[in-house]
Order: sequence, then C-alpha cells, then structure tokens
Amino acid sequence: MPWNPDIYDQFKKERSAPYFDLIKLIEIESDMSVIDLGCGTGELTSGLLDFIPNSKIIGIDSSAEMLQKAEQYATKRLQFFQRSVEEQVELKDKFDLILANASLQWCDNHQELFPKLISKLNPDGQLAVQVPSNHNFIVHQLLSVVAEHEVYQKHFNGWKRKYSVLNIEDYAKILSDNEGRKINVFEKVYPHIMKDADAVFDWASGTAMIPFVEKLPDELKNQYKQDYKEELRKVFTVSPVFYPFKRTFIYAQF
Repeated sequence: MPWNPDIYDQFKKERSAPYFDLIKLIEIESDMSVIDLGCGTGELTSGLLDFIPNSKIIGIDSSAEMLQKAEQYATKRLQFFQRSVEEQVELKDKFDLILANASLQWCDNHQELFPKLISKLNPDGQLAVQVPSNHNFIVHQLLSVVAEHEVYQKHFNGWKRKYSVLNIEDYAKILSDNEGRKINVFEKVYPHIMKDADAVFDWASGTAMIPFVEKLPDELKNQYKQDYKEELRKVFTVSPVFYPFKRTFIYAQF
C-alpha cells in the first residue's frame, strides 16, 4: 500500500503511546537478536538500540516510502529491509525477540500466522505484539458505508475490508497451545481528545483509509475522501471529539 509517512506522523505522539507500553512487557537481556515487523519510519525501532544493550536489530517493512525515512537510523547494529511479514516468516532466520507494533493487523489469518512467528523464535524467545482493535468503531465502519455509494461500487467490485484481529481470548489460546509461558494478553483504551470531525478524518487518512482510496481511480480519490469527511461530520457534531483508541497487547515467552 502507498503509505505517506508525513501524514502518518501527524499523530506521532498518539500512535507511539502503545509502543512504549508494549516494550515494557519485554524481559531485557544483553546481546539479543531482534526483529521489528513493520518498522515504519524506523524512529521507534532505533530506540531499541539503547533499550536492549548490545542487541542486533532488523527492521522490515513493505513500504518503500517508510523505509526511505528509516535509513537515517541505520547503524552496524540496526539494519532495514523491504519485505512483508509473510515473506519474513518463510526465511530461516530465528530471533530472541520478535516485535510487531501496529503492523500485524494488515496480515491475514492470525490463527496460522502466530504459530509461524513462534517457530521463528530461539529457545526462551519472546513474542511481543500490539495491534489496533477498534475496527468496530464508527470511524472505521463509515469507510465501508461510503464505499457502498453508487459512484464507487463498480471500482470496489464487491471488495470488503476484512479485519484479521481476533478476540483477546483467541490470542491467549494460540499462545497456550504453542507452549507459551508468562502469557499476557489484554486490551487497553487510549482516550484521545480530537479537535473536531475533521481532525478524526486526518487521523483515519494516515492508516484506515489507505486500502479504500488505493482501489479508486485518481479522479475519484478526492471525492471519496470528501464524502467520508462529510459522514464523519454528521456523526461528530460537537467539539472536541472523544476518540477511544483501543489496542490489543499480546506477549509470551517460548
């Protein structure tokens, strides 16, 4: 998908908060081999260099636009590669820590994906994952509502956005079934206060809107965005807007 790092970073502080809660779950050891699945612009990944002493870290992302920004953080201990999560799990590489911060929601079939990830851990390895779990919130649902407008239907051709994120009890069972230890799976809501409906639009345009807009011809992209903004304005009629940023955290050792 064609990511825009600048739009994504408009809400850098808000998007980063779950990451810092995620790394608090990790048991730090020296000389760990680490991979960050979906490293984005690399800024948060680079912080692992100080957080995990003497670590060797790989960051992967499927977006060339994101990795172009990430290269400024590359060092002898931190390298970046363009590949998908699905491509990575087919490689033989194993790690002491597999980290995935707000990336695996773009991957299908978590029932199969998570065991594959676990198989890529060294003995006593750790899996730490954070994914958004607010796909049932109206902000996300309206993207599909607008896609049903007659002018867009033939371009979507019956396509529906599928959300792969499971319930927290499902993740806990997957970890247990794969002999996980110190399992810690929970949801957390980050209360964000946004100025108005247009600010909510700006937020969604950096992530959730992308797979919808990319399926439209150039001449309809701006019209779709404007129609979506108008739907948001109908829902969020007062200012400020309370936005419940809900995330699922998944951690275990193996």
